[in-house]
Amino acid sequence: MKLLIDECLSIALVELAIEAGHVESAHVTRRGMQGWKDHQLMHAIIDDDWTLVTRNSDDFRPRSGSTSQTPCYVGQPLHAGLVCLNLPADSGRSGQIQYFQTALKHIGNPGDLVNKVLEVDPSPENVEQVVLRVYDFPNDKV
Repeated sequence: MKLLIDECLSIALVELAIEAGHVESAHVTRRGMQGWKDHQLMHAIIDDDWTLVTRNSDDFRPRSGSTSQTPCYVGQPLHAGLVCLNLPADSGRSGQIQYFQTALKHIGNPGDLVNKVLEVDPSPENVEQVVLRVYDFPNDKV
């Protein structure tokens, strides 16, 4: 599994991915994709079989009943997966690391998120804890 870390996240997450066994993982800025628009990034993600890790999940995850721009994964019949770290707004690097480590434990090695979205959210009961949601995308309900 190749994890592509979005530019909105710390480059330190790449090392965590590599240590977890995802040795082909990279950061958007180290792949010459810094500043790319979502639709440009989406072409590279699909063409090169990346699993994207992002903090800007609204740009990529499915939305029901939305009238705004269609998210990038809509219309993709096959993709290597999406990991959304839905951190609180004031979270820094340590929060990113905590959320990503939780995601990596769930994914495992070699890992497989084909046509799945993994979202890591703050727990509504305790902001120190996280909640994982995994769902198929595309699916018949979206």
